[in-house]
Amino acid sequence: MDGIKTVQINPADRMTGLPAQFFAGLVRKANAQAAKGRDVINLGQGNPDQPTPPHIVAALQDAAPNPMYHRYPPFSGYPFLKQAVAQRYKEDYGVDLDPEKEVAILFGGKTGLIEISQCLLNPGDICLVPDPGYPDYWSGVALAGGKMEYMPLTSDNAFLPDYSAVSPAIADKAKLMFINYPNNPTGATADPEFYKQTVEFAAKHGIVVASDFAYGAIGFDGKQPVSFLQTPGAKEVGVEFYTLSKTYNMAGWRVGFALGNTEIISLINLIQDHYYCSLFGGIQAAAAAALTGPQQCVTDLAAAYESRRNALFGAMDEIGWKAAKPSGSFFCWLPVPKGYTSSSFSDLVLEKADVVLAPGVGFGTHGENYVRLGLLASEERLQEAIHRIGKLGLFE
Repeated sequence: MDGIKTVQINPADRMTGLPAQFFAGLVRKANAQAAKGRDVINLGQGNPDQPTPPHIVAALQDAAPNPMYHRYPPFSGYPFLKQAVAQRYKEDYGVDLDPEKEVAILFGGKTGLIEISQCLLNPGDICLVPDPGYPDYWSGVALAGGKMEYMPLTSDNAFLPDYSAVSPAIADKAKLMFINYPNNPTGATADPEFYKQTVEFAAKHGIVVASDFAYGAIGFDGKQPVSFLQTPGAKEVGVEFYTLSKTYNMAGWRVGFALGNTEIISLINLIQDHYYCSLFGGIQAAAAAALTGPQQCVTDLAAAYESRRNALFGAMDEIGWKAAKPSGSFFCWLPVPKGYTSSSFSDLVLEKADVVLAPGVGFGTHGENYVRLGLLASEERLQEAIHRIGKLGLFE
């Protein structure tokens, strides 16, 4: 408009201090290749490829016309949904949860993973994060003005953090710690002994544990993943984040939970009082139907991922690409061939084989020399992706 001077926009420091959105760049590269008319097999992201089970969709269709759900829901969500996740944890893990005091409803698990840093960290406070790890842990710490100290995850220690390697001086200053099993990106799982060590370490140093259990329903070889909350003392030192995104193929529905320590749950509910008015009631009703209804769809989904994993590794054997099979999640953590970095190898297979893989360095410095592959395509497409890579002759 004539005569009106454009205002200079000066972002707040918290915006300029955010880490680069790693996956946004990955998507741009994949889209650019697809725009050339190429048949791109995108195995670089973590977006479930199967539809939500029909009985859950039907529950939303039944709930949507209910006028009660057209009003603002209770700020902390409907009690029936909290009761439903408490019932699921009792049946699956033998964990008792107070639905009112030990359950918070989230707009997807990612939201809670960012909110907990805002609830607990002041500028300069230390948070221990896994390396490699889910990049959104970094986002929450950055928004809170916190400082990250990294816990290396290496094959020598089964991709578990070695608490004895954490400097006691750092541990005593740390206020928060993220753990994630089944693990993204490595596909590793944790046993009860690891969680026992985690509780002891956290209690000794006064650290709050944030257990990211997003892939808790996806375990292989007859082994169900262990919940952090199954460990004696877990509720005294932390919370677990659970999501329906992976368990029920409900990534777009944005339903998650924080579970455990009553004080932390109260803080999460408080911060959400200032952000949101909770989820649409119809989605909450459908989420409750998912949690309390038949669970065969969950069993079938885990079996499908295991079958895909086996088909993928069969194809990898054919081309000489050696790697350890994941024991959980829907990710495979694969070493790159000699002479390549994770980024140069990923760029090569995208350009020459039309396959998208996530370079491991995007998950942390200890992710270098690996790529992450998602089991999020049919067995045939996964095998085709590996055969395309095999034609490059990198593993001979």
